Amino acid sequence: MKRIAFVFPGQGSQVVGMGRDLGEASQRWDAASAALGFDLKTLVFEGPEADLTLTANTQPAILATSVVALDALTAAGVRCEFVAGHSLGEYSALVAAGAIDFADAIRTVRARGQFMQEAVPAGEGAMAAVLGLDRALVAQACEEAKDVGPVQLANLNGPGQTVIAGATAAVKKAADLAKAKGAKRAVLLPVSAPFHSALLKPAAERLATVLRGIRFRDLAVPLVTNVDADLLTEGAKVADTLVRQVTAPVRWEDVVLRLGKEGVTVCVEVGPGKVLSGLNRRIASEMQVLNVEDRASLRAALEALR
Repeated sequence: MKRIAFVFPGQGSQVVGMGRDLGEASQRWDAASAALGFDLKTLVFEGPEADLTLTANTQPAILATSVVALDALTAAGVRCEFVAGHSLGEYSALVAAGAIDFADAIRTVRARGQFMQEAVPAGEGAMAAVLGLDRALVAQACEEAKDVGPVQLANLNGPGQTVIAGATAAVKKAADLAKAKGAKRAVLLPVSAPFHSALLKPAAERLATVLRGIRFRDLAVPLVTNVDADLLTEGAKVADTLVRQVTAPVRWEDVVLRLGKEGVTVCVEVGPGKVLSGLNRRIASEMQVLNVEDRASLRAALEALR
């Protein structure tokens, strides 16, 4: 018997034109544009890319595209028993679980993106991907680099794939130390802020104020959270989880393993790109991995689920 989880991508999966093939006529675009006060649909479909990649624009753009894909999937009769999302994707997952209204989610991630961007002056924060090194040794490299500034684990994406974040000098030193400890690669990422690090505490505090004004409902299906890979079902606990997520590492490997522990046999990545699908195959090879981002992938997913 298939047990299905819907998982939702985070920042970095954006591309100009995403969502057009699957839901150009969707009313979600109008609702998102009304919530934001500008034409999100035109930005997503036509760019320019430089504007789409601005964090404050990227986050609502990916959320809207993911929910358009979700609508197409549910309209075809597919339902899930669990949800999860990578960083920003956790908001898409909460929409899918009925915990937050779409318009509230769009407005919140727009603010979240602005807060994250403004928390650290340009050039003072960085992130790096460390490949081919055990998580414990990456953490050790971060500890050894803290003499030049704060740096920590930011994304625990899967076996041998860890992202670190913090002050630029500290990230560079930790990356060099990781290579000395045997990492295959340690490369700086083209990001605008050190996401999921303690440097984003000002963003977390500002986001907490926004979240206090939102009514979260109990979830229709459990969410496996980024911050601790636990099941979340109570609406009253959502805001705290989302605030902690800003400065805490995304424990994606643990999230996928928890889904497997709960009996999930099929993971469907809902939204642009296939980043999570690639990670999920490495984390849980026994799990069926599908994605839905356009009409072709929707048809393939529906055929596989039959």
